[in-house]
Amino acid sequence: MAAQTLDQIVSLCKRRGFIFPGSEIYGGLQGTFDYGPLGVELKNNLKRLWWQHNVYDRDDMEGLDSAILMNRWVWYYSGHEDTFVDPLVDCKLCKGRFRADKLQEASCLKHPKLHPGECEGELTEPRPFNMMFKTQVGPVPDPESFAYLRPETAQGIFINFKNVLDSTGRKLPFGVAQIGKAFRNEVTPRNFVFRTREFEQMEIEYFCRPGEDEAIHEAFIKDHLEWWIKVCGLSPDRLSLYEVPPHELAHYSKRTVDIMYRYPIGTEELEGIANRTDFDLGSHTRDQDKLQITAKVKKNEHSTERLTYFDQASNRHIVPYVIEPSAGVDRGVLAILCEAYDEERLDNGETRVVLRLKPALAPIKVAVLPLKKNEPQIVETAKRIKRMLQEAGEFRTVYDDTAGIGKLYRRQDEIGTPFCVTVDFDTIGRAEDNGLKDTVTVRDRDTMKQERVPIKELYNYIRERIMPKKG
Repeated sequence: MAAQTLDQIVSLCKRRGFIFPGSEIYGGLQGTFDYGPLGVELKNNLKRLWWQHNVYDRDDMEGLDSAILMNRWVWYYSGHEDTFVDPLVDCKLCKGRFRADKLQEASCLKHPKLHPGECEGELTEPRPFNMMFKTQVGPVPDPESFAYLRPETAQGIFINFKNVLDSTGRKLPFGVAQIGKAFRNEVTPRNFVFRTREFEQMEIEYFCRPGEDEAIHEAFIKDHLEWWIKVCGLSPDRLSLYEVPPHELAHYSKRTVDIMYRYPIGTEELEGIANRTDFDLGSHTRDQDKLQITAKVKKNEHSTERLTYFDQASNRHIVPYVIEPSAGVDRGVLAILCEAYDEERLDNGETRVVLRLKPALAPIKVAVLPLKKNEPQIVETAKRIKRMLQEAGEFRTVYDDTAGIGKLYRRQDEIGTPFCVTVDFDTIGRAEDNGLKDTVTVRDRDTMKQERVPIKELYNYIRERIMPKKG
């Protein structure tokens, strides 16, 4: 059972420290969110697993971390200054602003049950609104001294194509992976962390010869769909592929296939995998013909490099085609939370909230709990076990004695901790001589079954059950 409503996830995230509204003590800032103590762990785990799969487990991938601020002309030649726009309308009555193509997803400010345009308010004609955030560069305000916060991470890879090629000696095909922040001045940010003004992307630009692009595109679609299922635990029944029709394709795309996930808000894009052809490297490549595109562009304002690949087989320079898998980290986190959320009805009539996260994604892997927090020997033994597991360095372990054992179990269930280790009177040999001295109770989150495990075998017992298995 996955989450049925977005409110269930929003409530859990605030209550348990996954995600908080941004700038909340000052009334918030729409479209921004802060990841709390558990949220940052979940997010980092997702990024780590993505990097492992796409960089470390492959022989044809390099990593990059490019600057958020780039020369303004990067965005001119990429097409963002002219094409990175949404259609904007204003309501003359309530003064609200909305995307003209998303009115059915927005609510009227005066009548929340109605969509804009369905009330007495009159909407203006749509006008283009560029979504890039502009910022001043340098100490003196100057109309020409500005830059943009990047709206995507891709361009940082394209403009570093020659640097990566020269420094690594890579041969086609190869890819460059990057995880980083991007910023879009969304007209109507909505649906929690699904659509925000500040977000994080996991992106690959995979360079290949023209003619090889279609097979590589298909391979990435299959591989990344399987990754979301096997590694992240998303249900195949809630995942689908959407072939973007020609009239919806971005100006640079030959073909785009979106991996869609059925969120409580509906089926929405989780990851887009596009065939960008040679548009980007071609746009940024030094070309005397391109310098005459417009009178306002001076020669020294275009790229100084020739972003091509010398193909020894044909003895000529070629502009590689690019396959781009691009996933939103925040959308991935939201999908994982929605998928893992479960409300289980117990035999005693109570409802147990459980996050059935894949162990590799769980923020906390093990919680060590003392049965009695006022029993010094139990507490000391529990803390010693916590230190033992923690010092091994492979999975995060916490100690908790802030409530009774039942409430502690429920808390760990709700934040997705796969295993709880309980130290009791048997552990310290204060019960009958029943052979349980120096053993602990290990409770499984999903089944609630408990097993007695010797302390000396505890690390291996847990490691075998939570470390991701390949293959």
